[in-house]
Amino acid sequence: MYPLNFSPLSQATSTDWSNIRLIATDMDGTLTKHGKFSASLLQALSDLAASGIQVLIVTGRSAGWVSGLSSLMPVAGAIAENGGIFYPNGSEQPIALTSIPDLKLHRQQLAAVFAELNLKFPQIQESADNLFRLTDWTFDVAALNLDELQTLSNLCQSMGWGFTYSTVQCHIKPQGQDKAIGLLQVLQEYWPKYSPEQVVTVGDSPNDESLFARQYFPVSVGVANVLKYANQLQYQPTYVTNAAEAAGFCELASYILKSTS
Repeated sequence: MYPLNFSPLSQATSTDWSNIRLIATDMDGTLTKHGKFSASLLQALSDLAASGIQVLIVTGRSAGWVSGLSSLMPVAGAIAENGGIFYPNGSEQPIALTSIPDLKLHRQQLAAVFAELNLKFPQIQESADNLFRLTDWTFDVAALNLDELQTLSNLCQSMGWGFTYSTVQCHIKPQGQDKAIGLLQVLQEYWPKYSPEQVVTVGDSPNDESLFARQYFPVSVGVANVLKYANQLQYQPTYVTNAAEAAGFCELASYILKSTS
């Protein structure tokens, strides 16, 4: 649907990797391998931290899940719920990136939207982590095909809500809430000294598409499994790794670390 417009990471000669100061990365399918963190991934994160390279996780996972993650891993912090909540490293207090004046009412409205979708798609099931969410509502992506996902998106839009999906979950969310908007807010507040060229964004699925928007993030990387979604992405990553999932992130980390040594 859209022309491919990226290069293999191995040919990324036009980017000064020694200039990178922060990596903003998706988690599931990007930092994980078959859904798990590997020893090599944790070593890469530790090596980046030791070299003064900040890593910020930008995930669709729930606020409750991410609150612990941000303090347990060697990262600068984590954005949860696709740009809805931010947890700085070492803090269990969420910082709202999306304004929600009445959280109880907001959750009731999300539940009503899900109920409408469930009438048309009886097979969809609320995700197990939905109880720990604040800004969005999730259900398992399961075996939904592209046409069904597009129909779900259209239905959400018609009811005044946003919709996105990853390799794991579908998200009903406030319109205008996405990873790029949340990341830009956090960068402006916490890392205002970094220019766009000093930040590299990383992802693997349609849920990360906004992180590939070059008007905001000129240096972006898709791990190799992003190629599965190449024709579904309006915004393409600048570069793609040879390896998939966590090995692809480690490949990127190696490029950056070699340039700073």
